Amino acid sequence: MIHQGGRVPHGYPGVPHPGVGGPWLRRSLGPHTGGVNLSELGAFLRTRRARITPAEVGLVSGPRRRVPGLRREEVAQLAGTSVDYYIELERGRGAQPSEQILAALARALRLDGDERDHLFRLAGRTEPVTQGTAVHVQPAMLALLDRLDSTPAQIITDLHETLAQNRLAVALLGPPAHASGPGASYVYRWFTDPSSRLIYPEDEHPHHARVMVHDLRAAVARRGHDARSMDMVARLRRTSREFAELWDSGDVAVRRGDRKRINHPSLGVVDVHCQNLFSEDGRQRLQFFTAPAGSPAVEQLRLLAVIGVQNLERDLTGGWRR
Repeated sequence: MIHQGGRVPHGYPGVPHPGVGGPWLRRSLGPHTGGVNLSELGAFLRTRRARITPAEVGLVSGPRRRVPGLRREEVAQLAGTSVDYYIELERGRGAQPSEQILAALARALRLDGDERDHLFRLAGRTEPVTQGTAVHVQPAMLALLDRLDSTPAQIITDLHETLAQNRLAVALLGPPAHASGPGASYVYRWFTDPSSRLIYPEDEHPHHARVMVHDLRAAVARRGHDARSMDMVARLRRTSREFAELWDSGDVAVRRGDRKRINHPSLGVVDVHCQNLFSEDGRQRLQFFTAPAGSPAVEQLRLLAVIGVQNLERDLTGGWRR
C-alpha cells in the first residue's frame, strides 16, 4: 500500500506470517487470546499514536485536526493494514496480530528498539530477529525517507533486502518480488532469477554482478561471517557459476554510489545517479536516485512524480521488477 507522499513498508501486512506465541505475563491484565494481552496492546498503540505528528511521517496535517497525534486511519495507511483491523486492535479486540503486521506498526509509529520489543511481547510474539525484511528499520532512516518526497528513495539492508520505499521508488523500480526467505535479497535473485536482471540493460549486467559480489563480501565480513550471510554465499556458490567465479576472485568494495541506467516500461531507459547513506553499523542504507543536471532523466523523474504508479503495469517480462 502507498500513502500520499510517503513510504511503502515491507513486507506487506495481511500476509500470514507464522510466529511463536510466548506468554510473558502470568497475571491477567485484560482479555487474552493465545498469550496476547489485547487490552494492554490497544492502550500501548493509542499512546504511541498520540505522540507522532503527521509531519514526522511525511503526511500533511490539514485543517480541523482534533487529535494531537495521528488519526487511526493514518496509522493503518502507514502500516499497510485495514482501518477496521487497526481500530479493533486499539480497542483491545480482534485476532492476534502477525509478526509482519507488528513490524509494520513499529515502523509506522516510529518505535525504538525497546518499544518494538514491548509491542511484540504484548502481542504474544517472540521478539523479532534482526535479519531479513522483519528487521527493525532505524527511526532516523525512516525520518529521512519521509522527507525525500521528490526523489526515488528506499531503505535496504547490507544484503540488499528492501525494507521500505517511497512512492517514487516503487514507481521507478517496482515493489520487491519477495518479502521473506533468500529471495528477499536482490543479490540472491540476481544470480538465481534471470528476470530480476531485466531492470538493467543487458550490456551492463557484468558490471552489476561484479559490484554486488564485491559489496556482499564486505557485508559478510562486517557481520562477522554470521550464519545467515554465509548460508547465502553457500547457496549462491552451489547455484551460480558466475557468482562462484566472482566470489573466488576475493575482490571487495562497498557500493557507496553508482550510475544506473534503469529500464522503465513507460519512460524507457532512465539514467540516474544512485547514492547510499549508511547507518552507523553499516547494516542499513538509505538509497536515493537523482538525475544529472540537464539530462533527460530530469524530465523523466518529473513525469514519474506526476503519474506515480497509477498508470504503470507490472510487467515481469518487460523489466519493471527489482
